[in-house]
Order: sequence, then C-alpha cells, then structure tokens
Amino acid sequence: MTATLSPDAEGIAEAARLLVAGELVAFPTETVYGLGGDARSDPAVAGIYEAKGRPSFNPLIVHLPDLAAVERIAEVGPKALVLAQAFWPGPLTLVLPLREGAGISPLVTAGLETVAVRVPAHPLAQRLLRAFGGPLAAPSANPSGRVSPTRAKHALEGLSGRIAAVLDGGACAVGLESTIVLADPEPVLLRPGGVPVEALEAVLGEAVGTGGDADKPTSPGQLVSHYAPEALLRLNAAEARAGEVLVGFGAVKGALTLSETGDLIEAAARLFQTLREADRMAGPRGRIAFAPVPEKGLGRAINDRLQRAAAPRT
Repeated sequence: MTATLSPDAEGIAEAARLLVAGELVAFPTETVYGLGGDARSDPAVAGIYEAKGRPSFNPLIVHLPDLAAVERIAEVGPKALVLAQAFWPGPLTLVLPLREGAGISPLVTAGLETVAVRVPAHPLAQRLLRAFGGPLAAPSANPSGRVSPTRAKHALEGLSGRIAAVLDGGACAVGLESTIVLADPEPVLLRPGGVPVEALEAVLGEAVGTGGDADKPTSPGQLVSHYAPEALLRLNAAEARAGEVLVGFGAVKGALTLSETGDLIEAAARLFQTLREADRMAGPRGRIAFAPVPEKGLGRAINDRLQRAAAPRT
C-alpha cells in the first residue's frame, strides 16, 4: 500500500528513510510531482521504469539541491553555467557531460554520456533532497505516456500500490514540466517548458536552436506520444463538435478553460489538471477539443504538450 506523507519534518524524514532503503517516493516540485528514486542505485532506477511502465531508452532527470552538487556529477560548461546561475533553482533542466566516476546508474542516462540535471525550487523538494543527501532520479509521477501529476492525488491515481509513498505538498505552482536545454557548445532547446525560450535567449544573448529525436531520445520528454488522456484530442478548435468537451482559452469559451483572460502562466499551471477533468467529462472513448493557444512564451510549451497528447498512441 502506498502511504501519504505529510509535508512536515516527520513526513520528510520518513520519505528520506524510504529513499535510502531503495524505495520510490513521489514528491512535489514547482513543475509537477516527481517519482523519486536513488539515482546511484540500479535497482531503484529500474523500479522507476517498472512503476511507470517507461521505455528504458528514455533518460531520466536527476534532481539535486544546488549547483555545487550538480558539479560533482557533471561538467558544467560556460553557457550552462550562465543559465544555471540565472534560472536555478527553478524549472530548467540542463543536459551536461557526465563526470567519470560520478556514481550515477547507467539506467538513468539510458547509456548516454550525458546526464539531465535540475535544481528544483519547491521548498519541500529542497528539504527532501537535503535530508536524503544524494541525487534523486525523478521523472513525472504517473504511468508513462499519461497526464502528468500536479497534485498528490494524481500521483496516487496512477501509481498507488506500485510505490512506497507520496509526499503531499499540495498543488504545483508552475504545473508544466521543466524546459530542457543542451547549452554547450551551442544552445539547443530539447523540450520547451517552464522557462520560456525567450528568457533563455535574453540571458545568453543569442538564439537557441531546436533539436531532439523522438526515436532515440537524448533527454526526457521527447517521445512523440506522451501526456495522453484516454479521450482523443482535437487541437486549435474554435467551437465544440458533437460529443466533444471543449476546453477554452481567452475569447474561446468552453465547458472548461485554461484561462478566461488568455493568461499563459495561468494556462500552464492549469493544463494537466484541466486535461484530467476534461478526460473524466468526456468518458470512455470520448473526445476533447482544445481552443488555440498562441505560440509564444509558455504557449510553446503548452502546445508541445497538447500535440504530444494528441499524437497517435504508441
């Protein structure tokens, strides 16, 4: 049975104890809930893949409490350092060369010579990382390919009975996964997310390219079919067709809405919760239509998630 732990000293201590023992614990970050396991332990990391039903060629993000801890397992290049200093702690993941002897399980990197790392800003994630005292591999705490969890109950809905515990920290503030960047020698966006590409370019003073391979992922979040509800999705809809649940945005009104005012920050924070609600409303073999979201700022990340959710199921 999966335990629900309170966000106090006792709950954090129990979560850390379970992680040290090789168990899996879901915990909140500012983006989504992560499914944490000791990144140095082959059995723990294998347990993450098993619990999620995640393809083993899809790398995992390692969570650490600060830049100093990151530098102990990875080589931080000059542009990566600029981004780390600007956006950590926060919703940015950097793909960095793995240091020799870092002790990270090869299952985390899916056999690559790089490792995806992040320093989360959520106070509870920070306290857990420091109590645990090591790197945590932590993909989103949901069955692979399904809607990411932004509340403890979402993690329980998908993983109850498969993991030891969920540390309940309430709703996630950002509600959208981290932006993933390969910074050096030339910056490349591998996954849009909680840090808009415009902010990255402003800090670096140069354009950020795009890249990634859905067949051979170099970082998490690159699989074509991902974040999928049970219902089928139609995007850029101005109105609902017969039998559809319409999710509005701005001027387009629906049974649900990402943001009545067209606020992209609000829309990002509400995306996965709204997707879950629409899926329940649509019912078995249902259909969901999403209003257009502008392709700018956080809108790029929102559209990325929606396109993956609407992709043919693999």
